[in-house]
Amino acid sequence: MTFYDVLSLCAGLVFFLFGMNTMSDGLEKAAGGKLEIVLKKITSNIFLSITMGAVITAVIQSSSATTVMLVGLVNSGLMSFQSSIGVIFGANIGTTITAWFLSLVGVESESFLIQMVKPQNFAPILAIIGIAFMMMSKNDKKKIIGTIFVGFTVLIYGMDIMSDSVAGLSESPAFADILLKFNNPLFGILIGAVVTAVIQSSSASVGILQALSLTGAISYNMAFPIILGQNIGTCATGLISCIGAGTGAKRVATCHTLTNVIGTLILMPLFLVANNFLDGYFDENFVNPATIAVMHTIFNFATVIILAPFTKLLAKLTEKLVKDKKQPDGEKVKVVYLDERLFRSPSVAVMECDNYTSQMAVIAKVTILKALELLFDYNKEDAELIKENETILDTYEDELGTYLVKLSKEALSEADAKRVSRMLHTIGDFERLGDHALNLKKTAKEINEKHIKFSPNAEKELNVLIQAITEIVVTTTLVYEKNDLSLASKVEPLEQVIDSLTSEIKAHHINRLQSGDCTIELGFVLSDLLTNCERISDHCSNIAVAVIEAQNNTFDTHNYLNQIKYNDEAFKKTFEEYNAKYDLHA
Repeated sequence: MTFYDVLSLCAGLVFFLFGMNTMSDGLEKAAGGKLEIVLKKITSNIFLSITMGAVITAVIQSSSATTVMLVGLVNSGLMSFQSSIGVIFGANIGTTITAWFLSLVGVESESFLIQMVKPQNFAPILAIIGIAFMMMSKNDKKKIIGTIFVGFTVLIYGMDIMSDSVAGLSESPAFADILLKFNNPLFGILIGAVVTAVIQSSSASVGILQALSLTGAISYNMAFPIILGQNIGTCATGLISCIGAGTGAKRVATCHTLTNVIGTLILMPLFLVANNFLDGYFDENFVNPATIAVMHTIFNFATVIILAPFTKLLAKLTEKLVKDKKQPDGEKVKVVYLDERLFRSPSVAVMECDNYTSQMAVIAKVTILKALELLFDYNKEDAELIKENETILDTYEDELGTYLVKLSKEALSEADAKRVSRMLHTIGDFERLGDHALNLKKTAKEINEKHIKFSPNAEKELNVLIQAITEIVVTTTLVYEKNDLSLASKVEPLEQVIDSLTSEIKAHHINRLQSGDCTIELGFVLSDLLTNCERISDHCSNIAVAVIEAQNNTFDTHNYLNQIKYNDEAFKKTFEEYNAKYDLHA
């Protein structure tokens, strides 16, 4: 093997890793937030968890990515450690799919149909389609599919380059001498683990082994220990990712490592016993890419079958190795759990942020409605709740804002980029709704403490205004939660009606003040109340417009509002309906 062959082997590995990463990212973008939905449906049913873990890993073609995703979800408090164990088992099974794809590289036949089954033969067709999608299509989904096709092609050609670069090794005495060392199972396990840990991809290390097997010099006795080591080495990514994480996340990574180590300790002796029983069959016979895929699959399936009945014991062992940390006295309990490890799966991170923003919307709605109730029925319990919720909303905005800015720099699909923009444009308004609820609470407290009583006419007008504010807040919450553009278009007309209501109520108050039916002190309270109601409707309008503009990928709010106010018949019709509904003179 010459120096140039070594360079070719390195180049092939680079292409392989780049293709694997590109394809994995594309597959994950195509899956979108569905990955998190699937993970959150996981229950204590171990078989369902295993199945879901296998499917997710097969989809994104990376057990390391699945493990890192689990570390992030458990560390974020979105999944329990117990629930993650079955997914870990499934991830080990799902990762075997790549080896089966690569095993087709070694298929030999003169039949055209069988030849076209070989990845290196049909990959160019996928590459042409992929490039066409990426360069010519404006559809985001087609572009993602194009990325997947091109990534797969680069991966396959990387495998092909590696195979060609090692083709001459079968005739090399030096290579034969090195292979003698692999007859020692411990050495084989160590090499498999170290190489996989360094390149952080069991699929890539299995691919290298499959490429070497084409030399016809790798025996079963050499290959099996290396495969066991590769499965241990792939745990390195999860172990690295859990540095600085919480106890649950560390347990996920530790459990993944324990699973493969225990599997190795059980299956390696069984392999040696079987080899002895078969009179050294595994020493004298050589593997090919397909038999490596078979051994890789057998190891992972056998490990899961052996350990699945003992999930609780495995959990207890992991919990003993990674003990709970005591929370320091006085430390605040977190309300937002967002882990940057989820950046490895951006679509999952985006959906989690969206979930938190929806929670923020609901908290803001509840807080506003409680504050409105306090105006006529003040109680300390609700007043305290409003104060607590306002603090929570502040925390949500701080945490989400920082996280979303960092997340926006990741490689996001067009749909996810729109969701991030929508959140960045709305979280500030949700937080401000909490501020205005707190202001209303203070006004309600002043009304209660000073025993302020509005005139019958003023009270009647305020009830109409409160009904309108209640509707706009409830509608805006639904707009965000459901991303309902049709409903969003109804918010601005109602906001305009609320502006008219506050102006009219102020004018009526001035008339009452001039006629002596109202006091200046009551006027100050009423002014604060009306100002906060008007601001609440303004923020609701901002949120609804942001939802619409995010979908259209434009954020010229001023231009949008001008167009609908003066040129949109639907806007005028909705405005008239709300104007009639909340008529102060009705």
